[in-house]
Amino acid sequence: MIITSDTERADLIEAGKRLASVLRALKAKVAPSVTAEELDDLAEELIRTKGDEPCFLGYTPEGAPRPYPSTLCVSINDEVVHGIPNESVKVLKEGDIVGLDLGLTHNGIIVDAAITVPVGEIDQGVKKLLDATERALAKGIAAANPGKHIGDISYAIQKEIERAGFKVVKELGGHGVGDLVHEEPFIPNFGRPGEGELLIEGMVLALEPISVAGKSAVTLAADGYTFRTKDGSRSAHFEHTILIEKGGARIITQ
Repeated sequence: MIITSDTERADLIEAGKRLASVLRALKAKVAPSVTAEELDDLAEELIRTKGDEPCFLGYTPEGAPRPYPSTLCVSINDEVVHGIPNESVKVLKEGDIVGLDLGLTHNGIIVDAAITVPVGEIDQGVKKLLDATERALAKGIAAANPGKHIGDISYAIQKEIERAGFKVVKELGGHGVGDLVHEEPFIPNFGRPGEGELLIEGMVLALEPISVAGKSAVTLAADGYTFRTKDGSRSAHFEHTILIEKGGARIITQ
């Protein structure tokens, strides 16, 4: 999406505030013995209470075998992204990490964000993975300036994750957002500065570094949505929707 009016900009900013509020409530709900389905139910309730729509529910991404059956993606430990919360019983346990990926539509504008949350106490190695991935998101956002390129974002994300001793998942990445859940351009979490599409004012992008503690290879589960690490290592995922402005990127979903 390219923002072309003050009304669109205001609606985008309001959508981001609403999504951030829902994610804060979900984060507060995360605890041992809570189920993924409970989190999904809460996400849908909070979105609809404000008059908005969950944009993942019923959405069929390109190449997917069926519409996505939930409001929220809940990905636990070695589940990288797009974990389905309501087709099997998934109970959070002490020491788990859980990725919460959520999108909503407000006044026709779509925003998308994700966090990875510890369940109770986690070990220092896992905490390091989460911290590095969240820092990588901040680095990617800082690189998203008008006149720069997608590759500048990708390089900044990759450099930060690899500097911390982890790997990026190359099959998955960020994307344009706003009119649709997934739009061009695709934003890899690896790349070279100066390569890729030019960044211009008004662009709405979802940046989402995805890192793994072990090998970077992933596999798609039989449900058609859940990606897992092939070696069973843990994965972290953070995401913000941003707006490219004259002075740099504005975080919409903060």
